[in-house]
Amino acid sequence: MIIWIASYPKCGNTWIRSLLSAYYFSKDGEFEFSLLKNIKQFPSIDFFQKNIDSVEEASANWIPIQKKIKETNKVYFLKTHNVFGSYKGNSFTSPEYTLGAINIVRDPRNVITSLMNHFSIKEEEALKLISNVNRNLRDRNDKNNYATYSFISSWNNNYNSWKFTKNINKILIKYEDLEDDIERSFTRIIEFTNKIMRKENKIDIKRLKRSIETTSFDLLKKKEEKEGFDEAIYSSDDGKNKSFFNLGKKNDYKKLLKKKTVQSIEDIFKKEMKELGYL
Repeated sequence: MIIWIASYPKCGNTWIRSLLSAYYFSKDGEFEFSLLKNIKQFPSIDFFQKNIDSVEEASANWIPIQKKIKETNKVYFLKTHNVFGSYKGNSFTSPEYTLGAINIVRDPRNVITSLMNHFSIKEEEALKLISNVNRNLRDRNDKNNYATYSFISSWNNNYNSWKFTKNINKILIKYEDLEDDIERSFTRIIEFTNKIMRKENKIDIKRLKRSIETTSFDLLKKKEEKEGFDEAIYSSDDGKNKSFFNLGKKNDYKKLLKKKTVQSIEDIFKKEMKELGYL
């Protein structure tokens, strides 16, 4: 069975994966980048036994692959940016294969600034990305392989798709709550995951705090500078990888975006932003 870590890109998915991998897959809560291999992205080439030639073939395999995962009788944490729903007539997932979902959401005004850095684009282009209902993702290194294809849609469609899921256990985590009170937020996550995995043991407070300490933004940034980070994106501008852990709390749309862009985001996503307390 699968516990999804689901979000629109640049909403904190990697942070949650780091915390969970340190807590569940290390000896003492000490985080290392290698631990992230325990929480793979879905879909990805790791789950396909052959080259996938089309979007239709990729989406047709999502459920069969999850069926095989369920047959292992193990619980897997999987990262995804895919919407919850059907695409090309094929369901992304279902309650039959989903144990639960951690849905992460972030103020779109700060998501857009992260997109600008990640893809080396200007805010006008980033605004088009975040509001594109037809947006998809595919690994740039797999030009002839659709195994990594994800349909992510727009920021609000992605959020709403997981919000309106039925018959699955889920928890909503706001990125801003992680920043404001990481211990409280991560405790909520562990309480949720322990419960759905039917773990009777209490939360290991020492391990939890160590997981938090070793996944702080500053430490992750220094770690990336020293060791590199596999998930950083390659920049054709200078032939180097873009810094994945870029601004942290300095990522403040008030200082980084034009007022016109901010207004556009607030107009497009007004309903969801009000609902989430961003307006």
